[in-house]
Amino acid sequence: MPRKHFSLFSRPGSIKHTLQKLWGVLSILGLAIVLYFNPDTNPMTAGLIFLIIYLIALWLTSIITRFFSFKFTASPDESESPVLRSVTLEFISRVYMPVLICDDDGKIIWYNKAQAELFHAGEVLYGRYIDQYCTATMSELMEAADYNGLAVGVLPQSASHTYFHNHTAYDEEAAYLPRDYRVKCYDIPTTSGGKKYHLLFWNDKRELRLIEEKMALAESVVGYIMIDNLDEVLQYVQEQYRIASAQVEKILNIWISERNGLIKEYERNKFIAVFESRHIAALIADRFSIMDKIHEVRIGENNMPVTVSMGIAHIHGTLAEKEAAAHAALDLALQRGGDQVVYKTESGVEFYGGRTKSVQKRTKVKSRVFAGELASLISNASNVLIMGHRFADHDSIGSCIGIYKFTEFCGVRANIVVNNADPNIRVCLNRFEGRKEYADVFVGASAALDLITSETLLIICDVSNPNTFESPDLYENVRNTVVIDHHRKTGDFKYKPALTYIEPSASSASELVAEMLEQSLPLGALPKEEADLLLAGILLDTNQFTRNTGVRTFSAALYLRSEGASPADAKMLFRTSLEDFMREAKFESNVMLYRDIIAIAVRDRDGAVSDDRIAAAKAADRLLSVCGVMASFALVRVGEAVYISARSHGNLNVQLILERLHGGGHYDVAGAQVSGLAMEDVLTQLKNAIDAYLGNLHAE
Repeated sequence: MPRKHFSLFSRPGSIKHTLQKLWGVLSILGLAIVLYFNPDTNPMTAGLIFLIIYLIALWLTSIITRFFSFKFTASPDESESPVLRSVTLEFISRVYMPVLICDDDGKIIWYNKAQAELFHAGEVLYGRYIDQYCTATMSELMEAADYNGLAVGVLPQSASHTYFHNHTAYDEEAAYLPRDYRVKCYDIPTTSGGKKYHLLFWNDKRELRLIEEKMALAESVVGYIMIDNLDEVLQYVQEQYRIASAQVEKILNIWISERNGLIKEYERNKFIAVFESRHIAALIADRFSIMDKIHEVRIGENNMPVTVSMGIAHIHGTLAEKEAAAHAALDLALQRGGDQVVYKTESGVEFYGGRTKSVQKRTKVKSRVFAGELASLISNASNVLIMGHRFADHDSIGSCIGIYKFTEFCGVRANIVVNNADPNIRVCLNRFEGRKEYADVFVGASAALDLITSETLLIICDVSNPNTFESPDLYENVRNTVVIDHHRKTGDFKYKPALTYIEPSASSASELVAEMLEQSLPLGALPKEEADLLLAGILLDTNQFTRNTGVRTFSAALYLRSEGASPADAKMLFRTSLEDFMREAKFESNVMLYRDIIAIAVRDRDGAVSDDRIAAAKAADRLLSVCGVMASFALVRVGEAVYISARSHGNLNVQLILERLHGGGHYDVAGAQVSGLAMEDVLTQLKNAIDAYLGNLHAE
């Protein structure tokens, strides 16, 4: 509040000035009356007396008005109010923002020129209601508590092109984009207790939104690119290495330069690229056809194509955060087998490519390095818990047994988490009954939770999808985890593992574990029973060495054979009862051929048990023997869920098909679980996924 200086006199027009004039008139009138009734009075004396009285009156007037001016300083002088009202009305009349006044019912009683242009220029709006022109009612506008007002859109039939043209710097096509308004409602105070009125300010956010979209299109996208199979393709033609590498680098340089980006090789056959996000939509539309151009680079007598893996991060954040996300996306692409693009956004991860089978690496260096790192983690742990996936098979339990022998070699106590009631692994577990070292090794999921300490290490075998862990609760409660798997990874882990060994080029998890044991254990340290079970895991996932085998697969089998494993004894673990044999036969009675190359077997009857899942997998294997069938799917309902087993000869990627049903697996062996849907609906989803995959395959 500004300080008021004391003054006897005031400016003309104020209340104080009026009172001063009144006191002057009264003083002169009093002096005249005194002289009239007392003519003998000295005029000079009487005038002096009345002058003193007048000055005292002026002083009292100044004191009184000064007191009231401090008390009511927020209110302007009465003479100023008309001026302020005139300025306010003139302002809202000429302001560029649309402004209108309406009553509680939304009836328009006044509006400015900008509002008229927005709502049917040239049309009289008086007496009409606001909800005839916008998407909000008057009650909604009055109740809006947001400081910025309520988000409101203008109805298309009421939008005026004149307002668009006069109040935007964009072209006419952009002017017809949906408009974003924030309408703020202010109550107008009234002296009477009658109807209330409201002042509405319309703030147009469209230009701000377009600027935000323009900035989003210019946002940087970071990508990591790696030639993932050049070493394997050129193992016998090293003299052509530089030629092939230069060809791929030229293709990548042209691809990035067309998008005004930059690309740099930071290590041999590894690149980092940066470009604007405006190009992402086109890249997704053609499904990253750059992959096909690189496939045209073929080297050697076998004419094998060169492939690359890409990790692209399109997220908000700093360049460092985008670089880290792109690197994680590239790791995911490699863990899924390479030859694909992993596109990471704020909402999730998308996959493109992955149409070629993974090439097995001939070196075992990675296996040896991983074994050393795992041994270090185990040695620092108080105890180790090992688990596979639900409804464990020979590969899952075999790899868990192999890891148990590895932890035993490190001298740390370990337990294997299994479902003892699962008949699928009963034959395998019977092999270890009576052996003292396995007396307390196998525990259930609930008992395993009681074994957790702050230094517990959890090792997960033959699965990387948390939804299919033997005990998801165990994964949620253990801080340090290790994942060993041969399936293609379907997404990021909820909790980042301390160590991962995901190798889709491997035939099985048992193969990976056998390589680790070969690198770590002394010769003859692996007992025959454990070697038989690991060999059985390899036999299961390779279908008796007829599918997805490589040099390392046979090398692992050779090591297990040297440790006493017997193919005949391992095959005995697959013996089934007559009841199981009949279960498998039931699938063959309901088979359809879809798209002329895909066989689908369905069993949707009450009373199905978990054993029918194994029967479905075996039925899918047998269906591949039908002439002309390139892939097979077997569906069975167990309880409230429909289980799908998929197999392929290698020409079709069944893992990509079942990913659309939230499943996963390997290039030619995959599975999925769908809950809450009827068999007909699941079958429809499966056919749609097959159609989408084949459509993309033909498009590429």
